[in-house]
Amino acid sequence: MNVDQNETRNSLLLRLPNKQDIEAWDQFVAIYHPLVFRLARSKGFQEADAHDIVQEVMIAISRAIHRWEPDPCKGRFRDWLFRIARNLMINFLTRRKYQSIGQSTGQVIEFDEMLADYPDPHGSGEDASLEFELEYRRELFCMAAAKVSRQVRHPTWEAFRLTSVEHIPIVEAAKQLAMTEGAVLVARCRVLARLREVVKQLEMGQT
Repeated sequence: MNVDQNETRNSLLLRLPNKQDIEAWDQFVAIYHPLVFRLARSKGFQEADAHDIVQEVMIAISRAIHRWEPDPCKGRFRDWLFRIARNLMINFLTRRKYQSIGQSTGQVIEFDEMLADYPDPHGSGEDASLEFELEYRRELFCMAAAKVSRQVRHPTWEAFRLTSVEHIPIVEAAKQLAMTEGAVLVARCRVLARLREVVKQLEMGQT
């Protein structure tokens, strides 16, 4: 990844130490709240517990963000956030373990085993880090798609959705939409370009 892309990704994060920058924090929460929530749910936490963990992660980030600096030698921001989320999940389980009197311990043991098997980002957690990165990209795409779909005409969006998401051949998509194949291609390219633009804006905290 080149320097410009790194600067784009960090621009939103560099605004976060300013607690008065409500727009930056709203954008950050919109991107990372569902990301951490899905992480917790994928590790077996119940919905209510996953929401609690997300809130703890957001609070921890708000308290520690001033110490984070974009430095390739120290790893990416999402690796740092990943470690915070994992540590808070372990803390959550530890609290539950001591509060489990009179409750079934099966779930506690299951969670302990689950996180024990979870790769440590400090060690050989490259797969987990990559998974977290992919989830981040998916979240940005979903947010961008929701916005772009409201900005373009329905046939234009459908041309993109059918060919790029549903992977329907251009010929078939053209028939379904009563468009020429050329028009489908143009529409798809137009939406892709707009999606890239909105994703960049999301990362910079400009939307």
